[in-house]
Amino acid sequence: MDIHELIKSLREPGEGKIVLLVSDGIGGLPMKPGGLTELETAKTPNLDALAKIGVQGLSVPILPGITPGSGPGHLGLFGYDPLKFIIGRGALEAAGIGFQMQENDVAIRCNFCTTDAKGNITDRRAGRIPSDESAKVVGKLKAIKIDGVEIFVEPVKEHRFVVVFRGAGLGDAVADTDPQRTGVPVLDPVARNEASKKTAEIAKEFHRQAVKILASETKANNHTMRGFAKKPHMPSYEELYGLKAACIAVYPMYKGLASFAGMTLVGKSATLTEEIDTLEKAWNDYDFFFVHFKYTDSRGEDGNFDEKVKMIEELDKVIPRIQALNPACFIVTGDHSTPAKMASHSFHPVPTLIVSDLARTDAAEHYGERDAAAGGLGHFEAQYLMPLAMAHAGRLGKFGA
Repeated sequence: MDIHELIKSLREPGEGKIVLLVSDGIGGLPMKPGGLTELETAKTPNLDALAKIGVQGLSVPILPGITPGSGPGHLGLFGYDPLKFIIGRGALEAAGIGFQMQENDVAIRCNFCTTDAKGNITDRRAGRIPSDESAKVVGKLKAIKIDGVEIFVEPVKEHRFVVVFRGAGLGDAVADTDPQRTGVPVLDPVARNEASKKTAEIAKEFHRQAVKILASETKANNHTMRGFAKKPHMPSYEELYGLKAACIAVYPMYKGLASFAGMTLVGKSATLTEEIDTLEKAWNDYDFFFVHFKYTDSRGEDGNFDEKVKMIEELDKVIPRIQALNPACFIVTGDHSTPAKMASHSFHPVPTLIVSDLARTDAAEHYGERDAAAGGLGHFEAQYLMPLAMAHAGRLGKFGA
């Protein structure tokens, strides 16, 4: 019996609501040995107050030493084994903007980037070009035509856009074209198997035409392609946990992942405050709420320690509003760590806090890496967070006689 079958057999109806607040990339590192992380530096009186009545631990997104992408990181938090349920980023982005993928589609998450006269990347995100500017540039790419395939090009947010190829004989095993560093050119799309050669050839032709169209752009004069993916298939939250689940997020990728898990996308929030407004309005309509906060991750990726600290402090300000709703189980965690010191995702486990009347309170005084390392939850794989959430919400029965 796998974990999903076990949960199905043990789940019980109940009134206890669960809130999963994911501060993307919240885990960090000190800039100097012996110093404080971003989370430990931030002034977080509300999170610290919760730490005193809750229980903490460190969640491992995939396996020790493995650095996760955002997709696998969230899949683990949602209770899906990220090594079994693999969803490409392209499919996530497409679903997040409401694009209905078909079985013969391959979706690609693309980033505008800036390249110099030699074709070398100078900015991997085109200066995080504003969404309204980006949408206009995306519109130009809709002119691209390639024989034997239908092409859809749609804006996402800031420097991100989605390309979907629709046609027969398309595989999704194609390597990313983002070299993950500056000073080098965009890579060619390379098929990882025979079934994906056609997709790689189409992607190469798409990029060739796009570079010509983008030549006059100052910021977004090139693009990279990531996460080639076909439509995934996975069991829903209601099927697994018996929960009516809601997703409250700003960025499309996280909406896409939640929709594949069968969550209802609620509201059209553009800020954290609006997300909490949406949470309050939808409180009586759902059992489970996934609330996503992006900017701890993006500031970490920018290598900006102080700005990441500020984003954590912004998160702390909304905690009382969530706690006032009196969830049976309130979880604060991240999908992975994004230390400003590394300016990237990292392999480090993530501080995880559970607040519940059923929590066995530990000795923690603060929400942060050191307290979490000594906390009552210990180190655990993120895919077991949902069973913990169900149990702390009083929704799991006893196993065996």
